[in-house]
Parts: sequence; C-alpha cells; structure tokens
Amino acid sequence: MKTLLAITLTLLFSNFVMSQESLKIHWLEKYEWKILSNQEDESMHMIELIPGKEEAENWTMLGQMLSIKGATDIPMDKAKELMFEQTKATAPNAKLTFIEKDDDDEFPWILFKIESPNFEGDKNPESQLWYVRQGKTSLFVNFIAQKKKKLKDNFVEEWSVVFKESEVVELSGNN
Repeated sequence: MKTLLAITLTLLFSNFVMSQESLKIHWLEKYEWKILSNQEDESMHMIELIPGKEEAENWTMLGQMLSIKGATDIPMDKAKELMFEQTKATAPNAKLTFIEKDDDDEFPWILFKIESPNFEGDKNPESQLWYVRQGKTSLFVNFIAQKKKKLKDNFVEEWSVVFKESEVVELSGNN
C-alpha cells in the first residue's frame, strides 16, 4: 500500500512516443489513494483515483488525470467551455463557475468548477473542480469530484492549492 501511495502521490503520466513531458500532481496523502483505472492509447492517457477506503461502485470522491497527446495551443477558456459543454450534454442543469487562470504562465492553466445537481436518467449529483494545464506537447485535464450538488469552499480552496502546485516536468529516458 505504501508503494501504491508513493506512486499516486506524485503520479506522473507521460507520452514517451511524442514527448518526455508529464504533469506532476501531489495528491493529498490523507486519502490513501488507489488507482481505479489506468487507460492509455496513442491519443490519451487517463488515470482515475479514489480514496483507499472506498469502492468503485460507491465512491464519494474521484480524482481524474487525463493527458491529451498532441493537443497544443489550446486557449484555456476554450478548454473550460469544452468541458462544460460535455457535462451539459448529460447534466442540463449543470452550473459553471470560473475560479482563476494564468494565461501568461510558461504552461497556461485554468481552474473552474462544474456543479451538477443531477444527470439525465440519474438523480445523483456530482460536482467537479477542474484544473486544465497546457504543456508543450499535451493538454493536461484534471479534476477532483464529489457526489454533491455543490462543492464546499474549503474543499475548493484545498484542492486549488494542490492543483496550482502541480508542475509540468520533462522526463529523461531514465524516468
């Protein structure tokens, strides 16, 4: 479990074919994360995490990291709108709230939340805090979700810090 925790705390996902670049996020240790799924193909790499004490069928918190390979020069506002449009397709009552962005960073990023009181065919709520960051050769799309109609301010603040402290790193062939 400690090995898995160490891996997930600084989980790197990379694209060795197109680049040696990853987004390094230090997931909060207190949740003892475990990998729910890890999928990769030539265009993307997605990892989903849940707290160690939860099960896939009834999670209360879910982290997702997605690397879209080859996606470059994506305006952060466009990325935000695309994520919101995707959510609205199945959650027409979803609400988008912009939080913060930095277009002038070497690796531009944006933070926003999407809160959905329900979904078509599913009365359960789900809300996500999103963090999108542009790398040199990939777009990194990440969120932390809870099965709640709204995210509490302290949750948003805590996870905003986690995401904003992430870093785009170039990997050597040894990593």
